[in-house]
Amino acid sequence: MKWAAVVVAAGRGTRFGGPKQLIELGGLPMVAWSVRTFAAMSEIAEIVVSTEADSIEPMRDLFARVAPGRTSVVRGGATRQRSVAAGLRAVSGECEAALIHDGARPLVVADDVRAGMQPVRSRRASLLAVPIVDTIKRVDSETFRVRETLDRTTLWAAQTPQFATIADLRAAHERALREGVDATDDAALLEADGVEVVVVPATSANFKVTLADDVARAEALLRRRAATAAVR
Repeated sequence: MKWAAVVVAAGRGTRFGGPKQLIELGGLPMVAWSVRTFAAMSEIAEIVVSTEADSIEPMRDLFARVAPGRTSVVRGGATRQRSVAAGLRAVSGECEAALIHDGARPLVVADDVRAGMQPVRSRRASLLAVPIVDTIKRVDSETFRVRETLDRTTLWAAQTPQFATIADLRAAHERALREGVDATDDAALLEADGVEVVVVPATSANFKVTLADDVARAEALLRRRAATAAVR
């Protein structure tokens, strides 16, 4: 299959005082790390970055340096879901499948991406995920009373990338837009559209940079990886 990577890098970054996706980590803006990983993979023919209007030109300048000739930047929507849909519309007809990735996950590694690609075929999709290690409680949102303790042996924390054929992704997103469904990830839309979705265990740190402390943690891991690669 020829693959496209759709990277969602929208949002104003109110916790960070500016667009989170452009915060510098280890010498590069955060979103550039995953794009650079995808650009080095021969399986990926196109990279589309979906971002907010104010970030389009800075992103184009960035990727002209980091991934020249491989990346296009499009305007996203008001929600993550609409931003993904905009990215999918920009993928050319040459690509048969796509992976959807959050630009705030700079640590994704190529080996995990390739593992996630393997299960994909028509009406079958996949996502990177890790088993839950904490005990999870279902809690009443008003009273905070515990309603149920869930069996963590069956629970996984979803990550990105999430992988499927272009046809399945576009159909799932189009259905969601028609029906007014707003999901937190693409796998949920695929599931609702009757696509079989399987998890692929992530083998390396791939957390989403959400809080200020995550920035220092991600930067330390990126520097450690760079040092290890230099030794090899």
